Amino acid sequence: MNKNNTSIKANLAEASSLLNTDEAVLDARLLLQHVLNTNRAWLIAHADNTLTPEQYAAFDALLQRRLNGEPIAHILGEREFFGLPLKVTSETLIPRPDTETLVEQALQTIPEQAVCQVLDLGTGTGAIALAIAKHRPLAIVTAVDASKAALAVATENANNLGLNNVSFQYSDWFSQLQVQRFDMIVSNPPYIAENDPHLSQGDVRFEPKSALTSGADGLDDIRHIVSHAAHYLKPNGWLLLEHGYDQAQAVAELLTQANFTHIGHALDLAGIQRVTFGMVSPMIST
Repeated sequence: MNKNNTSIKANLAEASSLLNTDEAVLDARLLLQHVLNTNRAWLIAHADNTLTPEQYAAFDALLQRRLNGEPIAHILGEREFFGLPLKVTSETLIPRPDTETLVEQALQTIPEQAVCQVLDLGTGTGAIALAIAKHRPLAIVTAVDASKAALAVATENANNLGLNNVSFQYSDWFSQLQVQRFDMIVSNPPYIAENDPHLSQGDVRFEPKSALTSGADGLDDIRHIVSHAAHYLKPNGWLLLEHGYDQAQAVAELLTQANFTHIGHALDLAGIQRVTFGMVSPMIST
C-alpha cells in the first residue's frame, strides 16, 4: 500500500481496492479494527485520523496475509457465530453462516424450557454445541471430536462464554461414547467429495482436510452417522445433519433407509436445502 495514505479512510479505501473481493470492504475494516483494537463506530467517527507508522505497518502485514488467501478468521483468530465470539485456529473448521441453519432448526425443535440431552458430533470450535447451550440453558449438551486440538479450542470457547451446560469429549463419531441416549443428535460433518475442485480455492485451502472431505461422493461420514444414530437416540429423538448444497435428497434417502420418519429439510440464507432431519422410530431406538 501507499505509505502516504495515512488516514483511516484512505487506508480502508486502498485496502478494499487491493482485496477486490465480494467482502473486501468488510475484510479491510475488520483488519483495521483488529490493529486499532476498536469497533466500526469508532472508525467511522475518526475516519480522518492518521495512522502511526507502527499501526500502518501492522495493518499492511495483515492485509498481505489476506491477499495471500489466508482466511480472515485465521488472521483475526476469531469468528462470530450465532452472536457468539469464538476462537478459531488452523486446527478447526471456520464456523459459517450456513451452519446457523442447523442451530435454528435445533432450537425450533427443542422447547425453550425443555430439559434434554443433545449430542454434537464433530464439534470443531464448539460453535453448534455452544449456540444450543446458550439458547437452551436447561439442555445438557455433549460435544465430541476426533481432534484433541479442536477440543482444546472448543473448551476454551465454552470457558470464555461462561457456559457450563456443555461438556467435551474425545471420540471419533460414536466410538468412545458410553451407552447413553440423547433427545437430539446434531452434526456438521465433512461432506465434500475428495476430488472436488473447490478444495484448491478460497478459505478451505487453509482448513484441515479431515474436517472437509468424506469419500468419493462426500457422504461417507453421513452414512456412518445415520447408520449408528438410532442406537444413541431416545424414542422419537431427532437427528439433524448439515450437508452440501446438492445432497439433500441423498441424505433424506439414507434416513429413510434407516427407518427415520418425519424427514424434512431446512433452508439456508440462499434458499438451499442445507439441513436434513428425521425422527428415529421407537421400534429401531433399541
